[in-house]
Amino acid sequence: MSLTQTGDMVQIHYTGRLEDGTVFDSSEGRAPLVFTAGGSEVISGVSQAVIGMFIGEKKTVEVPPEDGYGPRHPDRSQRVPLEYLPDNVQVGMALQVKGEEEGEPIVVWVMEQDAESAVLDANHPLAGMVLVFDIELVSINA
Repeated sequence: MSLTQTGDMVQIHYTGRLEDGTVFDSSEGRAPLVFTAGGSEVISGVSQAVIGMFIGEKKTVEVPPEDGYGPRHPDRSQRVPLEYLPDNVQVGMALQVKGEEEGEPIVVWVMEQDAESAVLDANHPLAGMVLVFDIELVSINA
């Protein structure tokens, strides 16, 4: 029986949940997620969790913020007048804006909106949260 090693290309099925059980993402009904075990294509908590697994094995892992989407930084949130945003802006949308450093684009999420302004947040929506993943290893390509 072959076990996943760092650097192996793996395929998994997964369900990602918040601590309260709310599902935020799943591969159900889709092709398996493909990534390098121990690599950086997915959050490190999942990338590291598959190391040592065998094909067909299932496990549940709890991923702290530092191995997920990082801590939440309150200073990365800002209220902006709607006149500076696209006409069709809605809560939950991801927008690309110019960052302060060398104009590099960054992704921000519209967190709230009223008739005159919207709150844009550069934190990932799952930042600061403990995440729970149910993982099934589908294949290993060493």
